[in-house]
Amino acid sequence: MRHRSIPGAHGRVRPLTLLGDPVLHKPCEEVTAFGPELARLVEDMFATMYAARGVGLAANQIGEALRVFVYDCPDDEEVRHRGHVVNPRLVATDGVVLRGPEGCLSLPGLEAGTERYDEAVVEGFTVTGEPLRVHGTGWFARCLQHECDHLDGGLYVDRLDDRRRRRVLRQAAKAPWSSADTARR
Repeated sequence: MRHRSIPGAHGRVRPLTLLGDPVLHKPCEEVTAFGPELARLVEDMFATMYAARGVGLAANQIGEALRVFVYDCPDDEEVRHRGHVVNPRLVATDGVVLRGPEGCLSLPGLEAGTERYDEAVVEGFTVTGEPLRVHGTGWFARCLQHECDHLDGGLYVDRLDDRRRRRVLRQAAKAPWSSADTARR
């Protein structure tokens, strides 16, 4: 019996980019080369996401300004969804808008109630260039929307009302990982 390798098992854990790093605030570039370098990047992203105990990770969160994200996230029925999307496009959001706790590996230890649709559809490609469509509900829909925001140069704090945003940014400015630039974001 042949076992598939667990994503990230052969990857290298890379340093996370944190709030204030310019790569997090610019739209990422489309992937044009589907080959071994891209496969290595995805493997490193899984390794980094698992090491940081996250449920999703966008390439710019490890300093790569490319449109790629990985995920290992349950939905509200505890069904586990694991995969990656290259050149993702959020093509549909639907259902109820819910405010739920949302955090980010680029703002470690912080979270805020963030409004997201409870259904989302993302289209894109695999690392080998095959088209794919991912449908998420509940918590997984939140994850898909969050990662697509990253690739467009956004963070969940950008979706908060002014009061909540100021509170999270004040907390970020006091965090041990904070840079002087964090407070100005």
